[in-house]
Amino acid sequence: MFHPVSFFIGLRYLRGRSGDRFSRFVSYMSTAGITIGVLSLVTVLSVMNGFEQQLKDRILGVLPQAVISQDDGRMPVSDTIPQSLQQLPHVTHVTPITRGEAVLQSASSLAAGNMIGIDPSYYEPIAMDMTVGKLDNLISGSYRVVIGQALANQLGVQVGDKIRLMVTSASQYTPLGRIPSQRNFTIEGFFDTGSDVDKQLILTNIQDAGKLLRYKADQITGWRLFLDDPFAVTELAQVSMPNDWQWSDWREQRGELFQAVKMEKNMMGLMLGLIIGVAAFNIISALIMVVMEKQAEVAILKTQGMTNRQVLMVFMVQGASSGVIGAVSGGVLGILLASNLNTVMSVFGVQYLMAGGSLPIVIEPLQVMFVILGAILLSLIATIFPSYRAASVRPAEALRYE
Repeated sequence: MFHPVSFFIGLRYLRGRSGDRFSRFVSYMSTAGITIGVLSLVTVLSVMNGFEQQLKDRILGVLPQAVISQDDGRMPVSDTIPQSLQQLPHVTHVTPITRGEAVLQSASSLAAGNMIGIDPSYYEPIAMDMTVGKLDNLISGSYRVVIGQALANQLGVQVGDKIRLMVTSASQYTPLGRIPSQRNFTIEGFFDTGSDVDKQLILTNIQDAGKLLRYKADQITGWRLFLDDPFAVTELAQVSMPNDWQWSDWREQRGELFQAVKMEKNMMGLMLGLIIGVAAFNIISALIMVVMEKQAEVAILKTQGMTNRQVLMVFMVQGASSGVIGAVSGGVLGILLASNLNTVMSVFGVQYLMAGGSLPIVIEPLQVMFVILGAILLSLIATIFPSYRAASVRPAEALRYE
């Protein structure tokens, strides 16, 4: 039951008297500690969210997020997209794909990458990252490729140059030994995603890729699924596929990277959360000091008819108020700092050369609310023991020497 008198007295104790300078100082420091802890946690989590979103956009946005194929890695092509795939949740686009690992050889260097055969008439996100050339020029039979700018620099090639693509998985025996399937391709253009995908991804026409991989004319690797959230593959992987289709997704190639990002994000949250924990222990210290100083006042309140529950509420209101003020202030300041972090860094002369010259910031309101509520809850728990000690004060013993 809520008692207004307990709320009123608790707030009076929070402000303190002019003579209680040390108690007020400890109370203010605990509030400041919670504010700093929440501010740091909100800011760091916003930056980590930005990095995670950037990785999703730059890497998972262009790599095959999920591919539906058969046991042998090949399936017959059809003129229409299977309706069962379009009806899957989170699926936004479905396109045919032919893919395989390939070795690229130029006149001056050698590199390995992942070759993806696409149909230019279908949706392809890499088109938004093209710096030179067009995907529409990847016509069947032209044997043209589009590679990343970083890979082009490594191979030392320009648009119009010839490079040799070799696929060891489609090798065949000859009198000279086992020779991989290979063919010369012409550089059509470059793309730049700003990630390590630029050193690995090779795009060509789906039929040209099929010929290099020695597929039949009516065969492809499978159907490529684009999702509104790449992390939804965990849910979709549990869906049973018709016709003995097999599911594969980005976790096979990039799962460890995103697990490492998630673990780092959780560890940073835990470490900064300890700041809030230390501030909560300061609340315990401050309340214990207040209880010791206020024993006579508590005894007088009890003799005036205040119950143990009301006394308990007085000190819980005092301690929890520090937590509420600190958590809300820290949340607001954290949002303001995170929103203007790049400006603050530029004022102090800190330059961030990656990610387009600025730190990626993504503020999630629910996450901020969870941090604030967690700090308030921790502060409320910290008030239980000192408040219980205050409620257990015996008026006769407390007033014996007064």
